[in-house]
Amino acid sequence: MKTSEINFKVHLDSNNVPDKIFWDATEKPEAGLSETKSISISLWDHVQKNTMRIDLWSKEMPVEEMRRFYIDCLGGLSQSILSSTGDEFMASEINLLCEKLAKHIAESK
Repeated sequence: MKTSEINFKVHLDSNNVPDKIFWDATEKPEAGLSETKSISISLWDHVQKNTMRIDLWSKEMPVEEMRRFYIDCLGGLSQSILSSTGDEFMASEINLLCEKLAKHIAESK
């Protein structure tokens, strides 16, 4: 059986705040660690029937990029719900929320 791994390495400052975040994956086209400013991981606990989340961002992550990151995460969820369940209503509603949030960001600049 084939296996695939995704690994994260987080450098913390003296207050345990992420300073640098790196990731690597066996299926990634380029070899070696790649730096990122933020990660958001969700895991479904099928026993407890709830979601466990890990959200990390580095000190260098600008607020505007963080807002865009979460809109992109929601957009990805829209695509995932459509492809995994075929639920067009949920996908459409999430996309509408993404559009509303993007408009909010544009107007607040």
